Amino acid sequence: MPKYYEEKEKDFRACAGVREDLRTCLLESDCVIQEGKGPKLCLKEGHCKGLLVSFFECKRSLAKARFRVSVLND
Repeated sequence: MPKYYEEKEKDFRACAGVREDLRTCLLESDCVIQEGKGPKLCLKEGHCKGLLVSFFECKRSLAKARFRVSVLND
């Protein structure tokens, strides 16, 4: 369930909500808290995989849109 709330300071970067949820998921995971590993290592081990895929898809959709616009303008 997304934890990105309206009352937080607005972040106007692309995919900000998914980015925040991924960050929170990693920092609150047992991998980071109990085992003391870094977030990058925990990502490699497969923690928060669903949010990582969602963040990747969000960023990819932005790249596709940018490519589509540049092709149409040429």
